[in-house]
Amino acid sequence: MARRALITGITGQDGSYLAELLLSKGYEVHGIRRRSSSFNTGRIDDILPVDIHQGDSRLVLSYGDLADSPSLLKLLLKIQPDEIYHLGAQSHVRVSFEIPEYTGDITGLGTGRLLEAMHQTGISSKFYNAASSELFGNAAEVPQRETTRLQPRSPYACAKLYSYWMTRMYREAYGIFACNGILFNHESPRRGETFVSRKIAMTVARILRGLQRKLYLGNLEARRDWGYAPEYVEAMWRMLQQPQPDDYVIATGETHSVREFVACAFEHVGLNWQDYVAIDPCYFRPTEVDVLQGDASKAENILGWKAKVKFRELVQLMVDADVKLLDDKLSGRYARRAFARDA
Repeated sequence: MARRALITGITGQDGSYLAELLLSKGYEVHGIRRRSSSFNTGRIDDILPVDIHQGDSRLVLSYGDLADSPSLLKLLLKIQPDEIYHLGAQSHVRVSFEIPEYTGDITGLGTGRLLEAMHQTGISSKFYNAASSELFGNAAEVPQRETTRLQPRSPYACAKLYSYWMTRMYREAYGIFACNGILFNHESPRRGETFVSRKIAMTVARILRGLQRKLYLGNLEARRDWGYAPEYVEAMWRMLQQPQPDDYVIATGETHSVREFVACAFEHVGLNWQDYVAIDPCYFRPTEVDVLQGDASKAENILGWKAKVKFRELVQLMVDADVKLLDDKLSGRYARRAFARDA
C-alpha cells in the first residue's frame, strides 16, 4: 500500500518540488490549499490530474487553513497521513515587517495548531517543520550549525522561532516524530517573483529584451548561502526516513552577496550590472541580517545529503529559465496579435 503524505504549502516553490519527488517514490500525496477567488496552482498544474473526479489521482488537494484548527483536525482524521511536511507560511521576510501579526499567526501559531491537531487525533504521522536560517539573525559564529545560538531579527524569524521550539517541544513532550529542517536560502525558477533571487533573474530577462531599464534593489552587501530548491526537498524527505527524529541544517556551505548574484546574472547575458542597477531605500529591512552561511556536515554524515548545484550554476539556470519564459510569453502575444489581425 502506498505511503500517504500531507503537504502544507504545496502550491509554493518547495511544496511543488516535494510533491513531484514523493509522487516519483510512489506516494499518495495530499496538499492543503487556502480558498481563494483565483487559482494559485501554477507550480503544480503539470502534476495535477486533468479531472480530479476521474482516473488514478495520487495527488489530491483539499481546502484548509493554518489559521483554522477545525479544518486541520478534519483533514488529519480524513487523510491519516504517514508523513506530514509543514511548509505553509507567510514566508517573505521584508513583508513580515508590514504584517507582523498575520505572520505570527500563520507562520508561528499555524505550526502549533497543526502539532496540536496531531496530538489530539493521536495519529502516528512523522512531522517535518520548515525552519529557516533567518533564526540565526546576526549570528555569533560563521558558519552556523545546529548548536548556534538563535537570535531572530524580523517578525518572520520570530514566528519561525516559535515554530521551531514548538516542534521540539511536541517531540519531547509527546514523543511525536518531529524534525526541524533549518534550511538556508534555496532558489529555483519557481521562486516567488517578489524574492530577490527571482526578481533579479526576471528583471535581467526583461532588460535583455528591452522591456525594462532598471533593476531596483536594497542591501547589496547582504551575504547568503544560496542553494537549489529541488535538492533541498530531498533533504526534507530523508529526515523523515531516519530511525530517530532530529534537527538539521541544510546548506551549501558557501556564502555570496546580493551584489555577486546581480553581477553573475548580468554577466551571464553579456551585460554590465552597474549600468542597470539602482538602490531604493524602500527595499531595506528595518533590521538587517548580514551574513548567513550554513554548516551541513551533520546532514551529510547522517542523512547522506550534500548540495550539488552551487552558486554560479544556480544563478545561470534561473536567468535562462526566465529568459525562456519571457520569450515564450512574447511569442504567444505576437501570435495572438497576428490571429486578431487575420480574423
